[in-house]
Amino acid sequence: MPMSLPMLLLAYLLGSLSGSLLLGRFRGVDIRTQGSGNAGGTNALRTQGWKFAIGVVLIDVGKGALAVWLMRLVVGVAPTWPLYAAVIAAVVGHVWPVFHGFRGGKGLATLLGGLLVAWPLAVAVMLGVWLLTLMLSGYVGLSSMLAAGSLIATSLIDPEGSARWLFSIGAALLIVYTHRSNLARMRAGCEHRFERARVFARLFARKTA
Repeated sequence: MPMSLPMLLLAYLLGSLSGSLLLGRFRGVDIRTQGSGNAGGTNALRTQGWKFAIGVVLIDVGKGALAVWLMRLVVGVAPTWPLYAAVIAAVVGHVWPVFHGFRGGKGLATLLGGLLVAWPLAVAVMLGVWLLTLMLSGYVGLSSMLAAGSLIATSLIDPEGSARWLFSIGAALLIVYTHRSNLARMRAGCEHRFERARVFARLFARKTA
C-alpha cells in the first residue's frame, strides 16, 4: 500500500518524541546523564521521581498508540501488517530518536502503546508477565524481556497469520537487544533490583521466619 510508507515515516517521527527528554527540558535535565543513562521510564523514576516517570510513560505509550491509530485511519484494519509495521517503526523511533541524537529508551512502553490499538490481547498478556516476573525477581529489565517474549506465545494462542507471528518474533528480539546491557549486568551480578516489588520473596521470608 503506497500510503503506508509515509505513515511509517510518521510513526518513526512520533516515536522519536522521547517523553523523558521532552519533559526533562522543562526541568532542565537530561536523564541520559543520570542513573543508568537510559531515556526511559525506569531511569526517570529512579532519578526524577514518580510524577515525572508517570508523565514519561504516558507520552511513550501515547505516541505508540497514536502512530498505529493514524495508520489504521489511512489503511483500515486489513491487512494488518501495516499496523504491526507502524508499531515497530514507533519503537525504532523511541530507541533511536532522530530528534535526540539517536539516543533514546528501550521501547517497551511504546510497544505497549502500539499494541493497545493493533492487538489489545497481547497487552494484557504482556502486563501480566511483566508484573509476575517483577514480583518474583525484582528485575525490571528481565520483566520487560520476558513480557516481549510472551508475544511469541500469544501469537500461537491467538493466531492471525504470518504477519502477527513475524511481528512477534521481531518485536521480542528488538526488546531483548535494547536490554542487552541489563543482561550483561545480571550476568555480572550488579543489576539494580527493586526489592520492594519482590512480593513473593517477602511472603516466603515471613513464612520461614
